[in-house]
Amino acid sequence: MADSFYHIYSRGVNRAPIFHQKKDFEMFLHLLERYLSRKRSKDMSRHLYPNYSGRIQLLCYALMNNHIHMLVYQTDATVITDFMRSLLTSYSIYFNKVHKRVGPVFQSRYKASRITNDQYLDHITRYIHLNPLEWETYEYSSLPFYMGKQQASWISPQPILKLFPDKEQYLQFIRDYESHKEILDEISWELADQ
Repeated sequence: MADSFYHIYSRGVNRAPIFHQKKDFEMFLHLLERYLSRKRSKDMSRHLYPNYSGRIQLLCYALMNNHIHMLVYQTDATVITDFMRSLLTSYSIYFNKVHKRVGPVFQSRYKASRITNDQYLDHITRYIHLNPLEWETYEYSSLPFYMGKQQASWISPQPILKLFPDKEQYLQFIRDYESHKEILDEISWELADQ
């Protein structure tokens, strides 16, 4: 749907890793930049790659060992499909070539859940940023962009950050849930043990 926020996620086929080494993470980030930067990229034959800047905005992401999470805002109804086709196809070609394998890299078509509740918007970024175990120092999430440690034209933390008085309040918002999540995980573990 046009002018909507979506939580997009995808995992490796059979839950297998989709990132084996630092170079894999860096390639995925490079592809995000390729397809989302205002400046268009060209291939070796000088043909322009598709560009989705202005049609889709990446607000938040976490690249995990065997899955990815992204929060996006799309301005037209078809751009997520086009963007994800370009992104996942390009990454799959790279991954299969580098790791000398054939076949699908991702389990199935990505999932995209439309966010219809404004209150859920900041919570989904917290969920995404808390995915990594060492979330405060994890280098393959958008949190460094939220904290002002990194900047790039292809990631837009401002729509979420403007919901908070400052960056430190956003960080505290994440920390507050982390302890809550630990308590829920412990309760869940104890209940499963009985």
